[in-house]
Amino acid sequence: MLMAQQPPQVTEAILHQVAASLQMYLDELPQMPKLLGYTLDTGSPEPGGPTIGMYETRWKFHRDLPATTVFANGTSAQTASVPGPTIEAIQDVSTGVTWENHLPSHTYCHGTPLFPPQPPSTEVSPRSCISPAGFNPPNRTAVLLLGSPPISRRLGQPLGRPNCPYVLRDPAFDAKMNLPVGLEFDHHLMIFERSFYKDGSLYLNYTGDNPTIHPQWQPECFREAIIANGKAWPYLLVQRRKYRFHIINVSNARCSSLALANGLLFTMVGSDSSYLASPVTTQRILLSPAETFDVVVDFSAATTTESILTNDAPYPYPNGTQPDQLMGQVMKFIIKPGAPSPPDTSCVPASLAPSQAATIVGASLTRYITLYEYLSSANLSTHRYINGKCFLDPVMEKPKSGSTEVWEVINLIGDNHPLHIHLATFRAIKVQQLVDEQGFLNCMTSKNDAVACNVTGHATGPTLSTFRLMRGCGRTSSRSSPVTKRRSLCTSIWLNKTMLCTLLMPPQLQDMFTIAT
Repeated sequence: MLMAQQPPQVTEAILHQVAASLQMYLDELPQMPKLLGYTLDTGSPEPGGPTIGMYETRWKFHRDLPATTVFANGTSAQTASVPGPTIEAIQDVSTGVTWENHLPSHTYCHGTPLFPPQPPSTEVSPRSCISPAGFNPPNRTAVLLLGSPPISRRLGQPLGRPNCPYVLRDPAFDAKMNLPVGLEFDHHLMIFERSFYKDGSLYLNYTGDNPTIHPQWQPECFREAIIANGKAWPYLLVQRRKYRFHIINVSNARCSSLALANGLLFTMVGSDSSYLASPVTTQRILLSPAETFDVVVDFSAATTTESILTNDAPYPYPNGTQPDQLMGQVMKFIIKPGAPSPPDTSCVPASLAPSQAATIVGASLTRYITLYEYLSSANLSTHRYINGKCFLDPVMEKPKSGSTEVWEVINLIGDNHPLHIHLATFRAIKVQQLVDEQGFLNCMTSKNDAVACNVTGHATGPTLSTFRLMRGCGRTSSRSSPVTKRRSLCTSIWLNKTMLCTLLMPPQLQDMFTIAT
Protein backbone atom coordinates (compact mmCIF):
# COMPACT_ATOMS: atom_id res chain seq x y z
CA MET A 1 0.00 0.00 0.00
CA LEU A 2 1.36 3.41 -0.96
CA MET A 3 1.72 5.65 2.09
CA ALA A 4 1.85 9.39 1.51
CA GLN A 5 3.83 11.55 3.90
CA GLN A 6 1.82 13.63 6.34
CA PRO A 7 1.73 17.27 5.24
CA PRO A 8 3.82 19.77 7.22
CA GLN A 9 2.19 21.38 10.21
CA VAL A 10 0.93 24.91 9.72
CA THR A 11 -1.15 27.36 11.74
CA GLU A 12 -4.21 29.31 10.66
CA ALA A 13 -2.21 32.50 11.19
CA ILE A 14 0.38 31.38 8.63
CA LEU A 15 -2.30 30.38 6.13
CA HIS A 16 -3.92 33.79 6.56
CA GLN A 17 -0.53 35.43 6.14
CA VAL A 18 0.09 33.58 2.87
CA ALA A 19 -3.32 34.61 1.52
CA ALA A 20 -2.84 38.22 2.66
CA SER A 21 0.52 38.36 0.84
CA LEU A 22 -1.23 37.86 -2.52
CA GLN A 23 -1.95 41.15 -4.24
CA MET A 24 -5.54 41.26 -5.46
CA TYR A 25 -6.63 41.80 -9.05
CA LEU A 26 -3.38 40.81 -10.78
CA ASP A 27 -4.71 37.83 -12.77
CA GLU A 28 -7.34 38.16 -15.46
CA LEU A 29 -10.48 36.08 -14.94
CA PRO A 30 -10.00 32.95 -17.09
CA GLN A 31 -12.59 32.16 -19.75
CA MET A 32 -13.44 28.53 -19.06
CA PRO A 33 -13.02 26.14 -22.02
CA LYS A 34 -16.25 25.16 -23.79
CA LEU A 35 -17.05 21.69 -25.14
CA LEU A 36 -20.10 20.93 -27.29
CA GLY A 37 -22.49 18.23 -26.15
CA TYR A 38 -23.54 17.59 -29.74
CA THR A 39 -22.05 17.39 -33.23
CA LEU A 40 -22.53 19.61 -36.29
CA ASP A 41 -21.39 17.06 -38.87
CA THR A 42 -24.60 17.46 -40.88
CA GLY A 43 -24.84 21.21 -40.44
CA SER A 44 -27.43 20.98 -37.66
CA PRO A 45 -27.08 19.71 -34.07
CA GLU A 46 -27.01 15.91 -33.78
CA PRO A 47 -26.55 13.68 -30.71
CA GLY A 48 -22.95 13.55 -29.54
CA GLY A 49 -20.72 14.69 -26.75
CA PRO A 50 -17.16 15.15 -25.56
CA THR A 51 -14.67 12.83 -23.91
CA ILE A 52 -13.40 14.34 -20.66
CA GLY A 53 -10.62 12.94 -18.52
CA MET A 54 -9.49 13.60 -14.97
CA TYR A 55 -5.76 14.27 -14.85
CA GLU A 56 -3.06 15.11 -12.35
CA THR A 57 -1.59 18.38 -13.57
CA ARG A 58 -0.12 21.69 -12.38
CA TRP A 59 -2.10 24.90 -11.89
CA LYS A 60 -1.21 28.47 -10.88
CA PHE A 61 -3.89 30.01 -8.66
CA HIS A 62 -2.10 33.39 -8.58
CA ARG A 63 0.68 35.15 -10.47
CA ASP A 64 2.93 35.16 -7.39
CA LEU A 65 2.30 31.54 -6.36
CA PRO A 66 4.24 28.65 -7.89
CA ALA A 67 2.19 26.12 -9.85
CA THR A 68 0.82 23.39 -7.62
CA THR A 69 -0.35 19.82 -8.18
CA VAL A 70 -4.11 19.50 -8.73
CA PHE A 71 -6.59 17.03 -10.18
CA ALA A 72 -8.43 18.69 -13.08
CA ASN A 73 -10.85 17.89 -15.91
CA GLY A 74 -10.19 18.39 -19.60
CA THR A 75 -9.75 16.73 -22.98
CA SER A 76 -6.05 16.15 -22.22
CA ALA A 77 -3.51 16.68 -19.45
CA GLN A 78 -2.35 19.82 -21.28
CA THR A 79 -5.85 21.36 -21.52
CA ALA A 80 -7.21 20.23 -18.12
CA SER A 81 -8.29 23.25 -16.10
CA VAL A 82 -9.59 24.40 -12.71
CA PRO A 83 -12.59 24.52 -12.93
CA GLY A 84 -13.17 22.06 -15.74
CA PRO A 85 -14.61 22.88 -19.17
CA THR A 86 -18.19 23.99 -19.73
CA ILE A 87 -20.33 21.38 -21.50
CA GLU A 88 -22.90 23.10 -23.72
CA ALA A 89 -25.91 21.03 -24.81
CA ILE A 90 -29.04 21.83 -26.83
CA GLN A 91 -32.62 21.13 -25.82
CA ASP A 92 -33.98 17.84 -27.22
CA VAL A 93 -30.56 16.77 -28.59
CA SER A 94 -29.11 13.89 -26.56
CA THR A 95 -25.74 14.48 -24.97
CA GLY A 96 -23.36 11.71 -23.95
CA VAL A 97 -20.23 12.47 -21.95
CA THR A 98 -17.46 9.86 -21.86
CA TRP A 99 -15.47 10.16 -18.64
CA GLU A 100 -11.93 8.80 -18.49
CA ASN A 101 -9.89 8.29 -15.34
CA HIS A 102 -6.23 9.23 -15.86
CA LEU A 103 -5.52 9.81 -12.16
CA PRO A 104 -2.64 8.08 -10.40
CA SER A 105 -3.23 4.79 -8.62
CA HIS A 106 -4.14 4.84 -4.92
CA THR A 107 -6.56 7.72 -5.47
CA TYR A 108 -9.69 7.87 -3.35
CA CYS A 109 -12.99 9.72 -3.43
CA HIS A 110 -14.10 11.76 -0.41
CA GLY A 111 -10.59 12.05 0.96
CA THR A 112 -10.17 8.74 2.79
CA PRO A 113 -9.83 5.02 2.18
CA LEU A 114 -12.77 4.54 4.56
CA PHE A 115 -14.94 5.21 1.49
CA PRO A 116 -13.36 3.15 -1.31
CA PRO A 117 -14.45 3.98 -4.86
CA GLN A 118 -17.36 2.10 -6.37
CA PRO A 119 -16.27 -0.50 -8.93
CA PRO A 120 -16.98 0.45 -12.56
CA SER A 121 -20.64 0.01 -13.44
CA THR A 122 -23.52 1.78 -15.13
CA GLU A 123 -24.92 2.88 -11.74
CA VAL A 124 -24.07 6.36 -10.50
CA SER A 125 -23.45 6.80 -6.79
CA PRO A 126 -21.69 9.37 -4.60
CA ARG A 127 -18.69 7.01 -4.63
CA SER A 128 -18.41 6.91 -8.41
CA CYS A 129 -15.08 8.53 -9.23
CA ILE A 130 -16.00 8.42 -12.91
CA SER A 131 -19.75 8.45 -13.50
CA PRO A 132 -21.46 7.69 -16.81
CA ALA A 133 -23.47 10.63 -18.06
CA GLY A 134 -25.97 11.22 -20.82
CA PHE A 135 -29.02 13.21 -19.88
CA ASN A 136 -31.15 16.18 -20.82
CA PRO A 137 -32.74 18.04 -17.91
CA PRO A 138 -36.45 18.63 -18.57
CA ASN A 139 -36.17 22.41 -18.73
CA ARG A 140 -36.04 25.02 -21.42
CA THR A 141 -32.71 26.32 -20.17
CA ALA A 142 -30.48 25.26 -17.32
CA VAL A 143 -27.04 25.70 -15.81
CA LEU A 144 -26.16 22.59 -13.84
CA LEU A 145 -22.96 21.36 -12.25
CA LEU A 146 -21.25 18.09 -13.11
CA GLY A 147 -18.65 17.26 -10.49
CA SER A 148 -16.82 14.45 -8.86
CA PRO A 149 -16.59 14.04 -5.09
CA PRO A 150 -13.50 15.45 -3.36
CA ILE A 151 -10.53 13.39 -4.49
CA SER A 152 -7.24 12.67 -2.72
CA ARG A 153 -4.23 10.42 -2.69
CA ARG A 154 -4.38 7.58 -0.19
CA LEU A 155 -3.76 9.13 3.25
CA GLY A 156 -2.53 12.26 1.48
CA GLN A 157 -3.72 15.76 0.78
CA PRO A 158 -6.97 16.35 -1.12
CA LEU A 159 -6.06 17.75 -4.52
CA GLY A 160 -9.38 19.03 -5.72
CA ARG A 161 -12.99 18.51 -6.70
CA PRO A 162 -13.09 18.67 -10.49
CA ASN A 163 -16.25 20.50 -11.60
CA CYS A 164 -17.74 21.12 -15.04
CA PRO A 165 -20.72 23.41 -15.67
CA TYR A 166 -23.38 21.80 -17.86
CA VAL A 167 -25.39 24.33 -19.89
CA LEU A 168 -28.60 23.39 -21.66
CA ARG A 169 -29.69 25.88 -24.30
CA ASP A 170 -32.78 26.32 -26.47
CA PRO A 171 -31.42 28.42 -29.39
CA ALA A 172 -34.83 29.58 -30.64
CA PHE A 173 -36.05 30.56 -27.19
CA ASP A 174 -32.71 32.18 -26.27
CA ALA A 175 -32.81 34.25 -29.47
CA LYS A 176 -36.28 35.48 -28.55
CA MET A 177 -35.01 36.50 -25.09
CA ASN A 178 -32.18 38.58 -26.67
CA LEU A 179 -30.01 38.40 -23.55
CA PRO A 180 -26.25 39.01 -23.84
CA VAL A 181 -24.57 36.17 -25.79
CA GLY A 182 -21.11 35.19 -27.00
CA LEU A 183 -17.83 34.33 -25.29
CA GLU A 184 -17.07 37.97 -24.43
CA PHE A 185 -20.46 38.88 -22.99
CA ASP A 186 -21.79 35.60 -21.49
CA HIS A 187 -19.59 34.24 -18.67
CA HIS A 188 -19.62 31.43 -16.15
CA LEU A 189 -18.31 32.53 -12.75
CA MET A 190 -17.45 29.69 -10.37
CA ILE A 191 -16.59 30.88 -6.86
CA PHE A 192 -14.83 28.78 -4.22
CA GLU A 193 -11.97 29.10 -1.73
CA ARG A 194 -8.60 27.55 -1.02
CA SER A 195 -5.68 27.77 1.43
CA PHE A 196 -2.04 27.61 0.40
CA TYR A 197 1.34 26.77 1.87
CA LYS A 198 4.10 29.26 1.17
CA ASP A 199 5.28 27.07 -1.72
CA GLY A 200 1.86 27.46 -3.41
CA SER A 201 0.65 23.92 -2.71
CA LEU A 202 -2.91 23.38 -1.53
CA TYR A 203 -3.66 23.00 2.16
CA LEU A 204 -6.52 21.17 3.82
CA ASN A 205 -6.56 20.21 7.47
CA TYR A 206 -5.15 16.70 7.79
CA THR A 207 -7.02 15.79 10.99
CA GLY A 208 -10.79 15.63 11.30
CA ASP A 209 -12.94 17.01 14.11
CA ASN A 210 -13.36 13.50 15.55
CA PRO A 211 -10.34 11.53 14.28
CA THR A 212 -11.22 8.44 16.33
CA ILE A 213 -14.47 8.19 14.35
CA HIS A 214 -13.30 9.57 10.99
CA PRO A 215 -9.64 10.54 10.50
CA GLN A 216 -10.19 13.50 8.17
CA TRP A 217 -13.85 14.52 8.13
CA GLN A 218 -14.74 18.16 8.86
CA PRO A 219 -18.43 19.04 8.46
CA GLU A 220 -17.62 22.66 7.61
CA CYS A 221 -14.46 23.96 5.99
CA PHE A 222 -13.61 27.65 5.51
CA ARG A 223 -10.43 28.72 3.75
CA GLU A 224 -8.45 31.96 3.39
CA ALA A 225 -8.36 32.83 -0.34
CA ILE A 226 -11.34 33.47 -2.60
CA ILE A 227 -10.97 31.82 -6.02
CA ALA A 228 -12.98 32.74 -9.13
CA ASN A 229 -12.60 30.52 -12.20
CA GLY A 230 -9.35 29.13 -10.80
CA LYS A 231 -7.63 32.44 -9.93
CA ALA A 232 -7.36 34.22 -6.58
CA TRP A 233 -9.16 37.59 -6.66
CA PRO A 234 -9.01 38.10 -10.45
CA TYR A 235 -10.16 41.03 -12.58
CA LEU A 236 -12.24 41.25 -15.77
CA LEU A 237 -12.14 44.04 -18.35
CA VAL A 238 -15.68 44.93 -19.42
CA GLN A 239 -17.26 47.42 -21.80
CA ARG A 240 -20.04 49.83 -20.88
CA ARG A 241 -22.83 47.45 -21.83
CA LYS A 242 -24.83 44.49 -20.50
CA TYR A 243 -23.10 41.22 -19.54
CA ARG A 244 -24.61 37.90 -18.49
CA PHE A 245 -23.08 35.88 -15.64
CA HIS A 246 -23.94 32.36 -14.51
CA ILE A 247 -22.65 32.58 -10.92
CA ILE A 248 -22.08 29.21 -9.23
CA ASN A 249 -21.05 28.76 -5.59
CA VAL A 250 -18.84 25.66 -5.39
CA SER A 251 -17.44 26.31 -1.91
CA ASN A 252 -17.40 23.58 0.71
CA ALA A 253 -19.58 25.41 3.23
CA ARG A 254 -19.31 29.16 2.67
CA CYS A 255 -22.37 31.11 1.59
CA SER A 256 -21.74 34.11 -0.66
CA SER A 257 -23.74 37.30 -0.18
CA LEU A 258 -22.68 39.16 -3.30
CA ALA A 259 -23.01 42.84 -4.17
CA LEU A 260 -21.40 45.21 -6.68
CA ALA A 261 -19.69 48.34 -5.42
CA ASN A 262 -20.57 51.79 -6.75
CA GLY A 263 -24.29 51.15 -7.05
CA LEU A 264 -24.43 48.59 -9.86
CA LEU A 265 -27.33 46.15 -9.69
CA PHE A 266 -27.98 42.52 -10.56
CA THR A 267 -30.94 41.65 -12.75
CA MET A 268 -31.74 38.02 -12.02
CA VAL A 269 -33.19 36.15 -15.01
CA GLY A 270 -32.80 32.50 -14.02
CA SER A 271 -32.08 29.91 -11.39
CA ASP A 272 -29.96 26.80 -11.76
CA SER A 273 -32.65 24.98 -13.73
CA SER A 274 -34.90 27.44 -15.54
CA TYR A 275 -35.66 31.02 -16.43
CA LEU A 276 -37.73 33.01 -13.95
CA ALA A 277 -41.22 34.09 -14.91
CA SER A 278 -40.01 37.70 -14.92
CA PRO A 279 -36.70 39.39 -14.06
CA VAL A 280 -35.85 40.59 -10.53
CA THR A 281 -33.53 43.56 -9.97
CA THR A 282 -31.63 43.51 -6.69
CA GLN A 283 -28.58 44.97 -4.99
CA ARG A 284 -27.52 41.70 -3.36
CA ILE A 285 -27.79 37.96 -3.99
CA LEU A 286 -27.11 35.13 -1.56
CA LEU A 287 -25.91 31.74 -2.76
CA SER A 288 -25.40 28.68 -0.60
CA PRO A 289 -23.02 25.94 -1.78
CA ALA A 290 -24.10 24.32 -5.09
CA GLU A 291 -26.53 27.14 -5.94
CA THR A 292 -26.51 29.07 -9.22
CA PHE A 293 -27.75 32.50 -10.24
CA ASP A 294 -28.25 33.61 -13.84
CA VAL A 295 -27.89 37.41 -13.79
CA VAL A 296 -27.38 40.37 -16.10
CA VAL A 297 -25.24 43.36 -15.10
CA ASP A 298 -25.43 46.60 -17.08
CA PHE A 299 -22.03 48.29 -16.78
CA SER A 300 -23.24 51.28 -18.81
CA ALA A 301 -24.92 52.43 -15.58
CA ALA A 302 -21.54 52.70 -13.80
CA THR A 303 -20.43 56.15 -12.68
CA THR A 304 -16.85 54.97 -12.06
CA THR A 305 -14.20 53.00 -13.95
CA GLU A 306 -14.27 49.94 -11.70
CA SER A 307 -16.55 47.90 -9.47
CA ILE A 308 -15.61 45.32 -6.84
CA LEU A 309 -17.72 42.17 -6.40
CA THR A 310 -17.99 41.92 -2.62
CA ASN A 311 -19.17 39.27 -0.15
CA ASP A 312 -20.47 40.03 3.35
CA ALA A 313 -22.00 36.66 4.32
CA PRO A 314 -21.04 35.58 7.87
CA TYR A 315 -19.53 32.10 8.18
CA PRO A 316 -21.09 29.80 9.17
CA TYR A 317 -24.18 31.48 7.77
CA PRO A 318 -26.13 33.33 9.13
CA ASN A 319 -24.75 33.91 12.66
CA GLY A 320 -21.02 33.30 12.28
CA THR A 321 -17.94 35.49 11.81
CA GLN A 322 -18.10 38.51 9.56
CA PRO A 323 -15.72 38.23 6.57
CA ASP A 324 -12.50 40.21 6.76
CA GLN A 325 -10.76 42.15 3.98
CA LEU A 326 -9.73 38.90 2.26
CA MET A 327 -13.06 37.11 2.41
CA GLY A 328 -15.00 40.30 1.75
CA GLN A 329 -13.79 40.68 -1.84
CA VAL A 330 -14.24 38.30 -4.77
CA MET A 331 -13.02 40.03 -7.95
CA LYS A 332 -12.81 43.40 -9.72
CA PHE A 333 -14.53 44.61 -12.89
CA ILE A 334 -12.47 47.23 -14.76
CA ILE A 335 -14.85 49.27 -16.93
CA LYS A 336 -13.46 50.58 -20.21
CA PRO A 337 -14.31 54.15 -21.20
CA GLY A 338 -16.31 55.02 -24.30
CA ALA A 339 -19.13 53.39 -26.19
CA PRO A 340 -19.21 49.60 -26.52
CA SER A 341 -18.02 47.95 -29.72
CA PRO A 342 -20.01 46.42 -31.24
CA PRO A 343 -23.06 48.38 -30.01
CA ASP A 344 -25.11 46.63 -27.34
CA THR A 345 -28.41 45.46 -28.81
CA SER A 346 -29.23 42.99 -26.02
CA CYS A 347 -32.04 43.55 -23.56
CA VAL A 348 -33.77 42.03 -20.53
CA PRO A 349 -37.40 41.32 -21.48
CA ALA A 350 -40.17 42.08 -19.01
CA SER A 351 -41.48 38.52 -19.32
CA LEU A 352 -39.18 35.51 -19.42
CA ALA A 353 -40.75 32.05 -19.02
CA PRO A 354 -44.15 32.14 -17.29
CA SER A 355 -45.14 28.87 -15.64
CA GLN A 356 -48.08 27.46 -13.76
CA ALA A 357 -48.30 27.68 -10.00
CA ALA A 358 -47.16 24.62 -8.06
CA THR A 359 -49.91 22.24 -6.93
CA ILE A 360 -49.83 18.92 -5.11
CA VAL A 361 -52.97 17.73 -6.93
CA GLY A 362 -52.15 14.49 -8.71
CA ALA A 363 -48.98 13.77 -6.73
CA SER A 364 -48.53 10.00 -6.53
CA LEU A 365 -46.70 9.84 -3.19
CA THR A 366 -45.56 11.85 -0.17
CA ARG A 367 -42.10 11.04 1.21
CA TYR A 368 -40.47 12.25 4.43
CA ILE A 369 -36.76 13.03 4.12
CA THR A 370 -35.17 13.73 7.51
CA LEU A 371 -31.66 15.02 8.16
CA TYR A 372 -30.05 13.95 11.47
CA GLU A 373 -26.86 14.89 13.23
CA TYR A 374 -25.19 13.15 16.18
CA LEU A 375 -22.72 14.95 18.44
CA SER A 376 -19.80 13.95 20.64
CA SER A 377 -19.47 14.93 24.31
CA ALA A 378 -17.50 17.95 23.06
CA ASN A 379 -20.53 18.99 20.96
CA LEU A 380 -18.75 18.15 17.70
CA SER A 381 -20.51 16.39 14.85
CA THR A 382 -19.79 12.66 14.60
CA HIS A 383 -22.41 11.40 12.12
CA ARG A 384 -24.96 12.87 9.73
CA TYR A 385 -27.73 10.66 8.39
CA ILE A 386 -30.63 10.96 5.95
CA ASN A 387 -33.63 8.96 7.14
CA GLY A 388 -31.35 7.18 9.58
CA LYS A 389 -29.16 5.87 6.75
CA CYS A 390 -25.46 6.52 6.43
CA PHE A 391 -23.43 7.34 3.35
CA LEU A 392 -22.72 3.73 2.38
CA ASP A 393 -26.22 2.30 2.90
CA PRO A 394 -28.24 1.09 -0.11
CA VAL A 395 -30.62 3.50 -1.84
CA MET A 396 -34.04 3.49 -0.16
CA GLU A 397 -36.03 6.18 -2.01
CA LYS A 398 -36.86 5.05 -5.55
CA PRO A 399 -39.27 7.42 -7.35
CA LYS A 400 -40.65 6.29 -10.67
CA SER A 401 -39.55 8.08 -13.80
CA GLY A 402 -42.29 10.49 -14.96
CA SER A 403 -44.05 10.64 -11.58
CA THR A 404 -44.85 13.68 -9.45
CA GLU A 405 -44.17 13.44 -5.71
CA VAL A 406 -44.33 15.59 -2.59
CA TRP A 407 -41.25 15.51 -0.37
CA GLU A 408 -41.46 16.76 3.20
CA VAL A 409 -37.83 17.55 4.05
CA ILE A 410 -37.15 17.91 7.79
CA ASN A 411 -33.90 19.46 9.03
CA LEU A 412 -32.98 18.19 12.51
CA ILE A 413 -29.30 19.14 12.14
CA GLY A 414 -28.13 21.82 14.58
CA ASP A 415 -27.60 24.47 11.89
CA ASN A 416 -28.98 25.74 8.62
CA HIS A 417 -27.98 23.52 5.73
CA PRO A 418 -28.15 23.49 1.93
CA LEU A 419 -29.68 20.56 0.11
CA HIS A 420 -29.44 19.87 -3.60
CA ILE A 421 -30.76 17.06 -5.73
CA HIS A 422 -28.70 15.73 -8.61
CA LEU A 423 -30.47 15.36 -11.98
CA ALA A 424 -33.87 16.39 -10.61
CA THR A 425 -35.80 19.61 -10.08
CA PHE A 426 -38.36 20.75 -7.54
CA ARG A 427 -40.46 23.66 -6.33
CA ALA A 428 -40.72 24.67 -2.68
CA ILE A 429 -44.36 25.25 -1.75
CA LYS A 430 -44.27 25.52 2.06
CA VAL A 431 -41.77 26.08 4.88
CA GLN A 432 -43.02 25.37 8.41
CA GLN A 433 -41.32 25.87 11.78
CA LEU A 434 -41.46 22.78 14.02
CA VAL A 435 -42.74 23.09 17.60
CA ASP A 436 -41.46 20.97 20.49
CA GLU A 437 -38.51 20.16 18.24
CA GLN A 438 -36.65 18.31 21.01
CA GLY A 439 -39.60 15.99 21.57
CA PHE A 440 -39.86 15.38 17.85
CA LEU A 441 -36.09 14.79 17.59
CA ASN A 442 -36.21 12.27 20.46
CA CYS A 443 -39.05 10.38 18.80
CA MET A 444 -37.42 10.42 15.36
CA THR A 445 -34.10 9.24 16.82
CA SER A 446 -35.97 6.29 18.33
CA LYS A 447 -38.47 5.46 15.58
CA ASN A 448 -37.19 7.15 12.39
CA ASP A 449 -40.82 7.47 11.29
CA ALA A 450 -42.23 10.96 10.76
CA VAL A 451 -45.84 9.75 10.63
CA ALA A 452 -45.48 7.69 13.83
CA CYS A 453 -43.90 10.74 15.50
CA ASN A 454 -46.91 12.89 14.54
CA VAL A 455 -45.06 15.23 12.21
CA THR A 456 -48.26 17.10 11.37
CA GLY A 457 -48.74 17.85 15.08
CA HIS A 458 -45.21 19.27 15.32
CA ALA A 459 -45.32 21.24 12.04
CA THR A 460 -47.62 23.92 13.45
CA GLY A 461 -45.18 26.80 13.94
CA PRO A 462 -44.90 29.96 11.87
CA THR A 463 -44.85 29.53 8.11
CA LEU A 464 -42.00 31.17 6.22
CA SER A 465 -42.42 32.52 2.73
CA THR A 466 -40.78 30.20 0.22
CA PHE A 467 -39.59 33.44 -1.40
CA ARG A 468 -37.38 34.04 1.64
CA LEU A 469 -36.02 30.54 1.29
CA MET A 470 -35.62 30.35 -2.48
CA ARG A 471 -36.36 33.55 -4.41
CA GLY A 472 -35.96 31.72 -7.62
CA CYS A 473 -33.83 29.03 -5.99
CA GLY A 474 -31.44 31.54 -4.55
CA ARG A 475 -32.08 34.45 -2.24
CA THR A 476 -32.01 38.13 -3.08
CA SER A 477 -32.71 41.34 -1.23
CA SER A 478 -35.55 42.22 -3.57
CA ARG A 479 -39.04 42.75 -2.17
CA SER A 480 -40.78 41.80 -5.38
CA SER A 481 -43.81 39.56 -5.25
CA PRO A 482 -42.86 36.04 -4.16
CA VAL A 483 -45.65 34.46 -6.18
CA THR A 484 -43.95 34.53 -9.56
CA LYS A 485 -40.41 33.90 -8.33
CA ARG A 486 -41.18 30.72 -6.50
CA ARG A 487 -42.50 29.14 -9.69
CA SER A 488 -38.94 28.66 -10.88
CA LEU A 489 -37.68 25.11 -10.96
CA CYS A 490 -34.48 24.50 -9.05
CA THR A 491 -32.11 21.82 -7.82
CA SER A 492 -30.89 23.46 -4.58
CA ILE A 493 -32.52 24.92 -1.49
CA TRP A 494 -31.52 26.30 1.91
CA LEU A 495 -32.93 24.40 4.91
CA ASN A 496 -33.29 26.31 8.16
CA LYS A 497 -32.76 24.23 11.29
CA THR A 498 -35.85 22.66 12.90
CA MET A 499 -37.88 23.40 9.79
CA LEU A 500 -40.09 21.26 7.58
CA CYS A 501 -39.93 22.21 3.90
CA THR A 502 -42.48 20.85 1.43
CA LEU A 503 -41.00 20.24 -2.03
CA LEU A 504 -43.01 19.40 -5.12
CA MET A 505 -41.07 17.03 -7.35
CA PRO A 506 -42.52 17.41 -10.87
CA PRO A 507 -42.15 14.66 -13.49
CA GLN A 508 -38.48 13.75 -13.96
CA LEU A 509 -36.90 12.33 -17.09
CA GLN A 510 -34.09 10.65 -15.18
CA ASP A 511 -34.44 7.15 -13.76
CA MET A 512 -32.20 7.93 -10.80
CA PHE A 513 -31.11 10.98 -8.91
CA THR A 514 -29.30 11.59 -5.64
CA ILE A 515 -29.70 13.85 -2.62
CA ALA A 516 -26.60 15.74 -1.46
CA THR A 517 -26.22 17.83 1.69
